[in-house]
Amino acid sequence: MTASYSASQPNASNNANTFITDHRLVDRSKLTQMFQHYVETKEKYPHAVLLYRVGDFFECYFEDAVILAQELELYLTSKPVGEVGRVSMSGVPHHAWERHATVLVEKGYAVVICDQVEDAAEAVGRLVRREVTRILTPGTLLEEGMLKASRNNYLAAVVIAGEHWGLAYADISTGEFLTTQGSSSEHLTQELMRLQPAEVLVPTNAPDLGSLLRPGEKSDHLPECLPPAFCYALRSQLPFSAGEARSRLLQKFKVRSLEGLGCEHLPLAVRAAGGLLEYLEDTQKENSIPLQLLRTYTITDYMIVDHQTRRNLEITQTVRDGSFHGSLLWALDRTSTAMGSRALRRWLLQPLLDIKGIRARQDTIQELVENTPLRQDLRQLLRQIYDLERLTGRAGSGRANAKDLVALADSVSKLPELALLVMDTASPFLKALQKVPPGLEELGQKIRSYIVESPPIHIKEGGLIRQGVNPQLDARRALVEEDQKWIANLEVEERARTGIQTLKVGFNKTFGYYISISRAKVDQVPSNYIRKQTLTNEERYITPELKEREARILTARDDLNQMEYEIFVALREEVAAQAEVIRNLSRAVAAVDVLCGLAELAVYQGYCRPEMVEGREIYVVDGRHPVVEQSLPMGFFVPNSTQLGGMNRHDAKDAKEEEEERVSPDLIILTGPNASGKSCYLRQVGLIQLMAQIGSFVPARYAKLSVCDRIFTRVGAVDDLATGQSTFMVEMNETANILNHATSRSLVLLDEIGRGTATFDGLAIAWAVAEYLAAEIGARTIFATHYHELNELASLLPNVANYQVTVKELPDQIIFLHQVQPGGADKSYGIEAGRLAGLPGVVIQRAKQVMGQIEKHSKIAIGLQSLESSDRP
Repeated sequence: MTASYSASQPNASNNANTFITDHRLVDRSKLTQMFQHYVETKEKYPHAVLLYRVGDFFECYFEDAVILAQELELYLTSKPVGEVGRVSMSGVPHHAWERHATVLVEKGYAVVICDQVEDAAEAVGRLVRREVTRILTPGTLLEEGMLKASRNNYLAAVVIAGEHWGLAYADISTGEFLTTQGSSSEHLTQELMRLQPAEVLVPTNAPDLGSLLRPGEKSDHLPECLPPAFCYALRSQLPFSAGEARSRLLQKFKVRSLEGLGCEHLPLAVRAAGGLLEYLEDTQKENSIPLQLLRTYTITDYMIVDHQTRRNLEITQTVRDGSFHGSLLWALDRTSTAMGSRALRRWLLQPLLDIKGIRARQDTIQELVENTPLRQDLRQLLRQIYDLERLTGRAGSGRANAKDLVALADSVSKLPELALLVMDTASPFLKALQKVPPGLEELGQKIRSYIVESPPIHIKEGGLIRQGVNPQLDARRALVEEDQKWIANLEVEERARTGIQTLKVGFNKTFGYYISISRAKVDQVPSNYIRKQTLTNEERYITPELKEREARILTARDDLNQMEYEIFVALREEVAAQAEVIRNLSRAVAAVDVLCGLAELAVYQGYCRPEMVEGREIYVVDGRHPVVEQSLPMGFFVPNSTQLGGMNRHDAKDAKEEEEERVSPDLIILTGPNASGKSCYLRQVGLIQLMAQIGSFVPARYAKLSVCDRIFTRVGAVDDLATGQSTFMVEMNETANILNHATSRSLVLLDEIGRGTATFDGLAIAWAVAEYLAAEIGARTIFATHYHELNELASLLPNVANYQVTVKELPDQIIFLHQVQPGGADKSYGIEAGRLAGLPGVVIQRAKQVMGQIEKHSKIAIGLQSLESSDRP
């Protein structure tokens, strides 16, 4: 029995009282045979939504039907299940299950697919055999339609022991598998925020093991250091135990020791990685996921870019609406492949600390900038390469279809051309493409010679394999074609023999082949015709010979489809055997794609190669904001220079000009009007530094930069209603984090510290924070503020300098020049900004009167005098 479901109907939860909505409330012995099997399956996966195949639909019953109806806005109905009455039911067409399952998974549900694994025609007199064929969780997706091409889909696992922790993560669609260990819970939080995993496994002693906590759901079993923004799967402690995890890793990678994997002496990292592997074995059933060899990394090898900095610098999405357009990634992404796009995202979130590694990337970009034909030819070829990483993942897991293999073969066929292009290059990144394993070329050619040009999506319905691949297959095809030709000629022959010119030969899935004759001609039907079906306007007949031919054709067709399927599976297994080789090349292709894109960007946006030096120097001449510049008409952006963190540095504006000695402060007090560009300037400096540390050229005329261990930002703040924190409290938390973790090698970008409280409180906090950063930490800092009183710090501390964003004052207006120059501003022009925003004239006039009174009676000057005369703490 099947039913139809309407997505246009709201869920009918008002009918819930008329049928059973909890599978635990029924007496299983009183259920029909099919529903007994359904309940047995559901009890094995109590925390997942079970999609159960019935005919042309995947159906849900009991509580899962209610979830499906609510989440997908489907009609909730009911179905009789035996003596217990009716149970809730909802469902989706079998051909559209992926689309609907994707929505459920995106909302944080696990989905179990219980499919029919035999033809219903073969199950005469018994229940059609059904088995669980797929378990979908947010972190274990492989299907192309469920994944975003430009970003990884990570499954993570954490093991926490006090302040110490182990973290492992994998993207099963690309095969990446990494692990690390640390001793600061804050670092674990930041790593998870960097990875943005789709699902996080947590070993726990919770009684409700296996449950999947959706984003925002709370549990007493989750440590506080785990951000609430992710899905958490509560797992048993056993697979995360040291012995079990170690044994599973050794068996998976066929090694005798974990020394070669770099984690022999990292017990928490090993436990996390082993527990993650067990979860994959549990959810992927008989399909083996071809993960790459486990790699161990250390977070101290990379610049730490915490969540607040990623948000404020808008690295992967904008602050306003979370969109990709307008982010740094949007501005930099000129990649030609999905692999390259994912790699660029990873680079941006994990900038390098090693100058040698940075320079290696710069050297490649330099070569590609100078060799325009090479760059253009590479980009042209890269556009013809599909997502090799994910195609290989689907092949290795047994889920690739024929179109996937053809795409993989087409991509592999481009690798020899890439190798020829880069044959004479010096860059190690380009050299990695100079050799294509012969076996890989042969595999690509074999796929192309086996699979038809435009194969069907479904791999069990035939039409996949070319003529000449298999003699037995060709022979069977010849027999089928002979029988089909006989049937094709039957209509002409029978018309001539019977004299019935309206006679037709037809076919349908229910009755097979038949001869159709109108009711008016039934008296002319030959005696050897056997009546098969009576319709309103016609009679349908068969003949013994037609029935024999039909049986031969259908049997042969099933055999043909099975033979083609077996040939295809063998070919897919050959691809899986080459997974490691293909993925190694994929990583090389992705890196070259990123570097080609950055070179293209450098050429067309006029970026320069930053000189990377040891020390603490940040020196940029005519720097530009990479995103804002692309959002404005060409030439409209006003460039500004920056000098921080060094003494007696040289201005390199022009080789012909005399070099001028300059002092580079550690801290800049930046003042100027609202809307004049202070925040833009802060972000510009941070983005230039970050771009330099991924190896990119930067938007400037000249740049000399040293490596930063961290970039801290505090630019704007909002109320955190979820935790009951005000804007000012959020600001203080972020500022405290900066002061407690910044070092002399950090870059700190602060905007409007202390503005969320009373004027004197705010000024005092801002003064103390700036003073501490300059005098105690020595971090390279730009401190944007409207507290002009902070300009006094420059006269008290030798490593503090005042800069301002200039304006041009006219009698009745001001013009923002967006230029950063030495010197401190003494006005903020807030009232003028209000006028530009459209405040009523009477309000502007009254504000000026009030300002005059405040300036006349202000006690700030007295407070400052007291501050200057006192000793600093």
